[in-house]
Amino acid sequence: MGKIVLVTGAARQLGGRFVRRVQRDPGVDRVIAVDAVAPSHQLGDAEFVLADIRQSAITRVLAEHSVDTVVHLDVSAKASGAGGRTTVKETNVIGTMQLLGACQKSPTVQRLVVKSSTNVYGSAPRDPAVFTETTPPKSLPSGGFAKDAVEVEGYVRGFARRRPDVAVCVLRFANILGPEPDSPLADYLALPVLPTVFGYDPRLQFVHEDDVVDVLEIASREPRRGTLNSGTFNIAGEGVLLLSQCSRRLGRPTVPLLLPAVTWVGSALRTIGMTDFSPEQIRLLTHGRVVSTVQMRETLGFRPKFTTAETFAEFARSRGPGLLPPERVGRAVGRLAELPLGQGAAGTTHSTHGAR
Repeated sequence: MGKIVLVTGAARQLGGRFVRRVQRDPGVDRVIAVDAVAPSHQLGDAEFVLADIRQSAITRVLAEHSVDTVVHLDVSAKASGAGGRTTVKETNVIGTMQLLGACQKSPTVQRLVVKSSTNVYGSAPRDPAVFTETTPPKSLPSGGFAKDAVEVEGYVRGFARRRPDVAVCVLRFANILGPEPDSPLADYLALPVLPTVFGYDPRLQFVHEDDVVDVLEIASREPRRGTLNSGTFNIAGEGVLLLSQCSRRLGRPTVPLLLPAVTWVGSALRTIGMTDFSPEQIRLLTHGRVVSTVQMRETLGFRPKFTTAETFAEFARSRGPGLLPPERVGRAVGRLAELPLGQGAAGTTHSTHGAR
């Protein structure tokens, strides 16, 4: 890893965890943590710089500290401070443009790591069963965070062509979950009752917060023997879960609705601020999305500690029991299965006959 590492999005929970982790690497001299808002968590011995990556001041930050490794984590579907969707889009897209412009001017930058998302593949009815890193989407995302991620990756590819001397790694994360998730999907799964699209049961993949920090560390340092950490990689836990399985494991009942009704419910939930039930999330909860992780294992050399099911189990434990806890439902089903239905029916008949 480079001697001086700059991390954007340090005020976010994930950014703070990575800042604390990277300091433990003996090859790192300094860590520069950057965000437009002050973090509420500790950053260890990192030097925090209050700076908005949408502004040209980020160029001065890179130059003053002679940064050689940039880890760009300030690409998210949710705002970290005040502001709505407009602020998020500006940070994701304009902020990335400014940061890449600063990296292009910097003679010291040698490695760039960018947090992206499998949202770039979209969700459509004719999607392939499994997306690889080179599979084009059937239909490009038309808005929201998915479109932001597509634009961010486009700017990163342009930077890689202009600065071929810089090692560039793009990590496309599946839905990130764990004990402390911060995403619209996690907010949706925390609802007491889950609105779903009638007739659909999408396949979903998850990646654990711990694995996210681990793979970021691998991507940020020099590659290990037999691996390559430059390029684009899908990052997800092994296996898939159906949305119906997720709801049962959470103990949260579902309410199947026709697609127009789900869209209306999504708008209502956004209005009252319960969750950002965006059109792209509705498409995910309709058609699902599964990505191949062969390159993650064979080229990047990373194997997650948590499977998709184990990641979801961690998330479910952190949420507490829902309206229909799986254990209670299981015991009730077990008791029903043990009832002597035939004898009970005969007894009822006999009792009625005696009454006559």
